[in-house]
Amino acid sequence: MEPHSVSMQSASTSANRTGDGSTNISRRRFMEAAGVAAGALAVPTVAFGEGGEKTILTATHWGMVRAVVQSGRLLRVEPFEKDPHPTKMLTAFHSRVYSPTRIAHPAVRKGFLDKSTRGDTARRGADAFVRVSWNEALDLVADELRRVKRQYGNGAFFPGSADWQSAGILHSASALTRRLLALHGGFTDCSGDPSIAAAMVIVPHVLGDLEVYGQQTAWPSILANARNVVFWGCCPIKNNQIGTHPSDHTAYGALAALREKSARKEINVISIDPRVTDTAAYTHARWISPRPNTDTALMLALMYVLYTEKLHDADFLSKYCFGFDRFLPYLLGENGGVPKTPAWASAITGVPAAEIERLARTLAAGRTILITGYAIQRADHGEQPYWALITLAAMLGQIGLPGGGLGFSYHYDNGGSLTSKGPGVAGISAGENPVQTVLPFERVTSMLLNPGQTFNYNGQRMAYPDVKMIYWAGGNPMTHLWQTAKVIEAWRRPETIVVADPFWTPTARFADIVLPATTTFERNDLEVCGAYSQKFLVGMHQAIEPVGEARNDYDIMRELAKRLGFEDKFTENKSEMDWLRTFYEQARHTVEAMNKISIPDFDKFWNGGGYVEFPIPDDAKNYVTHEAFRKNPQQNPLGTPSGKIEIYSTPIAAFHYDDCPPHATWIEPAEWLGAPQAKKFPIHIVSPHPQFRLHSQLDNTILRKAYEVRDREPIWISVADAKRRGIAKGDIVRVFNDRGSVLAGAVVTDRIMTGVAMLQEGAWYDPDQPGNPQALCKHGLINVLTLDKGTSNLAQGNIANTCLVEIEKYDRPVPAITVFTAPV
Repeated sequence: MEPHSVSMQSASTSANRTGDGSTNISRRRFMEAAGVAAGALAVPTVAFGEGGEKTILTATHWGMVRAVVQSGRLLRVEPFEKDPHPTKMLTAFHSRVYSPTRIAHPAVRKGFLDKSTRGDTARRGADAFVRVSWNEALDLVADELRRVKRQYGNGAFFPGSADWQSAGILHSASALTRRLLALHGGFTDCSGDPSIAAAMVIVPHVLGDLEVYGQQTAWPSILANARNVVFWGCCPIKNNQIGTHPSDHTAYGALAALREKSARKEINVISIDPRVTDTAAYTHARWISPRPNTDTALMLALMYVLYTEKLHDADFLSKYCFGFDRFLPYLLGENGGVPKTPAWASAITGVPAAEIERLARTLAAGRTILITGYAIQRADHGEQPYWALITLAAMLGQIGLPGGGLGFSYHYDNGGSLTSKGPGVAGISAGENPVQTVLPFERVTSMLLNPGQTFNYNGQRMAYPDVKMIYWAGGNPMTHLWQTAKVIEAWRRPETIVVADPFWTPTARFADIVLPATTTFERNDLEVCGAYSQKFLVGMHQAIEPVGEARNDYDIMRELAKRLGFEDKFTENKSEMDWLRTFYEQARHTVEAMNKISIPDFDKFWNGGGYVEFPIPDDAKNYVTHEAFRKNPQQNPLGTPSGKIEIYSTPIAAFHYDDCPPHATWIEPAEWLGAPQAKKFPIHIVSPHPQFRLHSQLDNTILRKAYEVRDREPIWISVADAKRRGIAKGDIVRVFNDRGSVLAGAVVTDRIMTGVAMLQEGAWYDPDQPGNPQALCKHGLINVLTLDKGTSNLAQGNIANTCLVEIEKYDRPVPAITVFTAPV
C-alpha cells in the first residue's frame, strides 16, 4: 500500500499571490515540471515565488507550516496546505523570531563573574548581565559542572526542563540536557507532568493505565451514537490549536458536526464550568456553573440520584467494577455520614437541587459521554473529581460502548482523531541516569527550599535532595511555577543556575549564565504531526540562519560534552543530519514491517516533498475506548489489582492518607467560596490555558495586541462583581491576596459566574521591583497569586485553580511594561 502523499522530487516552481498575501503553487505547472501523478502530489520542501521569496516546510506545536523567507529573513509563516483548521497564532512567528527579547549572545550575571560576590544570589532577577564569548560561557558552565560534581556529587544537579520547549525529536532540550548530565555521572530528576499531575497518579489506580494521554473514542463514534455530550471543565475549541507534536487540527471538523447536531437537537451538549467557554458558545451548550473546586460534590449528588431512582447500571457495576459496595454507604450517608443528596450538593456547588436532579435523569436517559479536561484536577484534592467522574461513568454503565463512557483528552492534542498507519518515531535518547533520585515536578520549589525534608508521594516516603546547580533549557519556570514569591526565594538557594533559551524570559533574567538557543526556524529536525492520528511524518527544514549568536541545543551540549571529555559518547559520532537520517530510517523500516507501507528513503524524503502522509484505516472511525474490556473482561483485564474499575482502592486504603480516602470523596479545598477566608478574599480566580499562547510561549509577540487590555493580561469579571467594585470595561485593576498582587485589564462579562474571575496562565512575570519576592507584577502573572501546595499525599499535583483573591480598581499611575525588552 502506498501512502496518500509521498513526494519524490525537488522542484522549483512559480507561485501565484492570493488576495491575503499567501502563496499558492500552481498545481498544473508543478505537475508538468515534476512529472508525477496527482495521487503523489506534494508541494516541494523548498518552493520559489515572486521577488525571491522561498517557502520552506517545517513544523511547530501549532501545526505544520511553510516559512516564507526572502534574502535570508523570515517574512511570515503560512499554514500547511493540508491543515484543515490552521490557527491564527501563526501570524506571531515573525515577531517572535525577531523579538527584542531575543538573547543575542552569551551573557553572565555581573555579580556571578566576580567571585567575591558570586554567593550573593539575592541579586538574581535584578543584576545586570555582561556579554561574554561562547568559549568563555561554555568554559564557565563546564567548570561549574566539574566543581559541583567534585564538591557535592551528582545528586546536586537538576535539569528541570519539564516544559513544552520546541517541536522536534532531535533538538529536544529536555532530552539533551538529561543526556549530557547522565554522561557526566547523573542528576536528580523529576517525574510527572504539571498538566496532569493528580490525574496521572489517581487514574492508574482506578483504571489501570494512564488514560489521560491514551487514544480516545473516535469522534465519528460519538457523533453517530451519543445522545449527551458533556464537557466538564474543558474547552476543546481553544486548546486543540496546539499539540505536544505538531497539531493536525482534525478535532475542528468533529466540533463543527457536533454544533450542527446540537442545533438540530439530535445531541444534547452540556458544559459544566464556571464560565461560558468558547466551546460551549459554539456548540449551543446548556451551561451549568458550579462553584470552582466543587465538581466532586456535584458528581456525588448525580450518583445519589442515579442510585436512589434506580437509574444506575447494577449489572455493569457488578461485572466490571470493584468496591462499589464499599463506596455506597458513603454515598447514602450511612454510618453517621451525610447523604449526598442534590440539596446537600446545592449548598456546596451553588447549582439548584432541581437542576442536579434534571441533569442526572438526562445523563441516564440516553447514550452519554463525559468529557473532562485537566483543569478540575489542578485543584486541592484534585484526585477526587477524576475518581468521581470515573465512578459516575461506571454507574451510567456505558464505558466501552460506542459514543458512551468518558474521555480525558478531547481538549488536548486533538484527542478523538482517527489513528493512521503511521509509525511512532523515537527521538534522541536521554540515556541512563546513574542517580536514582526522582521527585514529582510540582515539588521543585519545596525541594530547593527544604533539602533533606521528607514527604509522601503515592505510597512512598521520599526526601528532598540538596540541589546546587540547575541547567534549565527550553522552559520558563519563573512564570510556570506557583506562588512566585516562594519561587524567587527558592531560586536563590542553588549556587549556579544556567538557562539556555532563545529569549530573555523571566527565568533567563534569574539565571547566572545565559546561553542563546535557536528557534524552530533556525535548525533542522523531524516530527510526527498529529499526536493521536500520527498522520504525517514531516521534515523540519531550517529556514533561516541562527539569529545573533544563537546555537542549537545539540551543538551547545556537544561543546559541553567535549569539554567534559565525552563528546563521542554524547554525539555517537553523528551530525545533526546523521541523527535525522537514523530516526527516519528506523521509522521507515518499522512502518514497512508492521503496516506493509513503502515510503521513500531519507534523501528522497528530505529533498523531495519533505513529508509523508499515512492512510487512515476504514475501521479507525469505529474505535471505542475500553471496548475490548467490556466485551471480555477476563481476557482483557484492566491493569488494576482486581482487573476491574476500582471504585474502591485497596492499595490507597493501605497508604492511610487522611487527605486521600480509598474512594471518591468530597473534601473541602484549602481555599474556596465556602471557606472562611472568602470573607476577606471573596473572588475565586481560575487560570485556564490561554487562548493566544502556548502557556507563556508567544507572549513576547504581536499577538498581545489581540487580547491585552492596556498592555495587561485581561481578567474576566462578572457584571455584578464589577459593579460592586466600581470597575468598568478597560479599567486597570489590582488583583491581590496574602501571597502577592498583580495588575490586569478588566473584561466585564456575563460569561462568568458571580464570585468568580478568570486570569489565563502564562503571562510573563514583570515585577515593579526586580528581584524582590513581594513585588507587584505589572503585567498580570496569575502564579503570583496561586498557592504552592500538593493536591494530596497521593499525587502532590499543583492546585493552581484553588485560589481566592480580591479585586479593586487601580487608581495610581500605571507603570510601563518592561519585560519585553532585553535586560541591561
